[in-house]
Amino acid sequence: MRRFLVTWAFNTAALFVASWLLDGIDYGDSAWALVVAGLVFSIVNIFVKPILTVLALPFIIVTLGIAFFFINLLMLYLTDWIVGDFEIDGFWWAVAATIIIWIVNTFLEAFFGGLAEEE
Repeated sequence: MRRFLVTWAFNTAALFVASWLLDGIDYGDSAWALVVAGLVFSIVNIFVKPILTVLALPFIIVTLGIAFFFINLLMLYLTDWIVGDFEIDGFWWAVAATIIIWIVNTFLEAFFGGLAEEE
């Protein structure tokens, strides 16, 4: 449970940074929309992403991992579709947001990943 809560916090922070840096990513006027978007993004990454990864494994291998980036992009679009107040204005905004989210999550995991360890 602790791992999920830390992942949720990291994803919410990453979505915030992406929306702060990019004009094409918006969560409306409510911070709750951002928190819900972080929750949905975490849930789709836990349940949907592994299924898509297994189904796309041949493409991931052939493209040397580039297809995995598009799976991450799809998870962001799925979050946009589910959360009404979370909006992505276009494909290239989503590409940039996916890169920013990856960088922020990598940074947070490197420095605060120990918080998620179960005792």
